[in-house]
Amino acid sequence: MISYIIRKILYGLAVLWGVVTLVFFLFNIVPGDPVRMMLGQRADEADVQVIREELGLNQSVFKQYTDYLNDLSPISFYKNEGRKTENGKREAVYGKFKCHCVIAKIGDVDVVLKTPYLRYSYQSKRSVGTILSEAFPNTLILAIVAILFALIVGATIGVMTAVFNTDYLNKLTLFITTIGMSLPSFFAAILVAWLFGYVWESFTGLSMTGNLYSVDDYGNGAFLDLKNLILPAFTLGLRPLAIVVELTRTSLLEALSMDYIRTARAKGLKQWRVVTVHALRNAMTPVVTAISGWFASLLAGAVFVEYVFDWKGIGVIIVDALDTFDFPVIMGAVLLIGFMLIIINIVVDIIYGILDPRVRVY
Repeated sequence: MISYIIRKILYGLAVLWGVVTLVFFLFNIVPGDPVRMMLGQRADEADVQVIREELGLNQSVFKQYTDYLNDLSPISFYKNEGRKTENGKREAVYGKFKCHCVIAKIGDVDVVLKTPYLRYSYQSKRSVGTILSEAFPNTLILAIVAILFALIVGATIGVMTAVFNTDYLNKLTLFITTIGMSLPSFFAAILVAWLFGYVWESFTGLSMTGNLYSVDDYGNGAFLDLKNLILPAFTLGLRPLAIVVELTRTSLLEALSMDYIRTARAKGLKQWRVVTVHALRNAMTPVVTAISGWFASLLAGAVFVEYVFDWKGIGVIIVDALDTFDFPVIMGAVLLIGFMLIIINIVVDIIYGILDPRVRVY
C-alpha cells in the first residue's frame, strides 16, 4: 500500500507539471498585456517597459517558464542578491522572498530548500499564497457542505427507493435525477438565488448574496452567518445529489439480489440490519467513487455558483484574475485545485480498501 501511495504521489506531481505547462503556455498565447491592465491603456511606454522588466515579462517565454518552475520547486537554484541583517540574523535574499535553508553552493548560485514560491499578484501586490489562503477555506467549506447534502439526502432517497421499490418512488427518483443533471450550474444558481433570495425572501429569510461572515450595521465587527451558506451549498449539491440517488438505488438493488443477502434473510435477520449492515456497505463503493470525483470537481467548478452568490472563494478569485490577466493568481489557484485533486484521489483509494478488502493494494 505504501509503495502504491508513493506511485500515486509521483503520478500526481507529473500531472501537476503537465497542468502548469499547459496553463502557462495557453496564458502566453492569449492576447492581452497584464502590464497594460495594471497601468492603463494610456500609460507611458517607458513605464510599461520598466514594469515588464521588473516582472520578467521582457524575457523569452521559455525563460519565464523555467523561472516559474524554479520558483515552484522545493529545491531551487538562485543567485544570491546579497545579505542583509534583520533581527540579528543574516538572511539570504532571492528576489522577493527570503530563505534560511541554503543546502549547497555552486559558484555564485545557491541551492535552496524552500516551500513553493507562488509569487505576488500583479494587481494587488499581495502574496498569492496569502490570497489563496484567505479564499480557499470558503470554497472548501462550501464544497464539503454541498457534498454532505448530496450524500445524506441522495443516499436516503436511493435507499428508500431500492427497499420499497414502488412505481411512485421510481418515478420520483427519475424526476429528481433528470432535473438535477439537466440544470447547468450557472442557471441553477441564478434560479435559486432569484426564487429563494428575492421572490420568497420574506418566507425564507435568505439573501441572494452573502459570505460566511457578515458585518452588522452597528459596528460590532464580523460575525458568523451560516444562513448565507444554505443557497450556494444547495445549488452546488444538486447535480451530485442526482448522481448519488441513482447510484445508491441501482447498486443497492443489485446487492439485495445477491446470494449472501438471501442467506442473511434466511437466518432471520431484520430487514433494516440486512440493508444497512450487509447490502449497503458493498453498494456504497460506486457511490464513493462518484462522490470523490464530484468533490474534486466542486472545488474546481464552483466558479459560477460562487460568483452568482458573491461567495468569497477561489471561484471569485479566478474570475477576477482572468479579467485582469493576473497570471500568478491564476497559476496559484490552478495548482491548489490540482493538489487537492491528488490528495482526494489518494484518500479515496484508502477508503476503497476499508469498504471492500478485495480492492486493497499491498
